[in-house]
Amino acid sequence: MRASMPVLAWGRDEGAPRPNSHPGEESMREIVYLGPEGTYSHAVARKRFRGEDVRFVPRETVRDICRYVARRRSRCGVMPIVNSTGGTIYDTVDMLLDEALGLSIDEEISLNVKLALLGHKGKAINTVYSHPIPLEHCESWIAEKYPHTRAVATPSTAAAALNVVDQDDAAAIGSRAAAALYGLDVLTFPIPGASETNVTHFYILTRQRTDRSRVRKTSLAVRLANRPGSLLSFLQPIADAGLNLSRIISRPIKGMPNQFAFFLDVEGNAASPALKNALEQASEHADVMRMLGSYPSFRTYTS
Repeated sequence: MRASMPVLAWGRDEGAPRPNSHPGEESMREIVYLGPEGTYSHAVARKRFRGEDVRFVPRETVRDICRYVARRRSRCGVMPIVNSTGGTIYDTVDMLLDEALGLSIDEEISLNVKLALLGHKGKAINTVYSHPIPLEHCESWIAEKYPHTRAVATPSTAAAALNVVDQDDAAAIGSRAAAALYGLDVLTFPIPGASETNVTHFYILTRQRTDRSRVRKTSLAVRLANRPGSLLSFLQPIADAGLNLSRIISRPIKGMPNQFAFFLDVEGNAASPALKNALEQASEHADVMRMLGSYPSFRTYTS
């Protein structure tokens, strides 16, 4: 890529922390996840960093995680990016596009989500709590099995489990780990027909890039001129090199009406000659381009 290529400078969060790093300030690496305890983000974080000397730190929102991670190079954030049914988590994309935070993608991991019905054995169920995506997955099953219940959305599956702790006539759709944490019974596992294609992909975000082996993907943030053909011109060198563009997302730029940033995933290692040359050519057609990471994407877990 050309040395003079500007970095992204749009969409700054004025409330974002000023990144800093002071060696020795933290004795243990922190892994930050979307809490509370018992969420699927918590589960995948524990699976990925099992056996390592780390401390798990819950945060309430994607934005909270990113601001927390941006303050120290020793921190990693485990962030959902896309669900096979619910689609893209745009808060994660927007935080990656915020150059002020300086976050990079270190790895992509996947979780094959197996859903469980949690509650109190022997009790009637009048209400089912869960995050909107599991409720959508299980809509047909709930209607058939519990036709007279009402479905209530919660911020997370763990929050759903917490709601049920003191409600004998309620159940939650979530993980078996949440049942163990909050003293609930697993009434059904897995929920029939709900889990075959329920896969969530997560990014591990950091301020400190790592030289990784088995790199499979490269992510970019790009701003193009607002004129006909600009996107085609940018993508043409990638297509000519026979490289697969696996994701492209456009997002509005704060303070710049009618201007959009593009988040792109290209299969391949940015250090390989084919992708390196293609990106060098593509950058000539971009107003702004920034590398967000070239990283492995192969670990898959089951909840």
